Amino acid sequence: MGNPTPYPHIVVHAPALDGSRRVTSGDTVLGVASHLDDVVEILRLADLDRIEVEVDDLIEWQGGGPDDWPGLTEPHGPQVP
Repeated sequence: MGNPTPYPHIVVHAPALDGSRRVTSGDTVLGVASHLDDVVEILRLADLDRIEVEVDDLIEWQGGGPDDWPGLTEPHGPQVP
């Protein structure tokens, strides 16, 4: 039996004052997210889209979980009337 495919350790850092959160893999900044959808997109662009963002143990959520985006007052994405 071979070793499983190694995945990098992903960290979603504690929110900044504006509510945004850095997403890193080791010493590499993958991007800055202002919503959970942004984390999903950042991981997709890094070819890590097989990671289940909200439940995967490969992601370390610092300063709150996937539902914690303090400092943001406006909803993310287009508004439907």
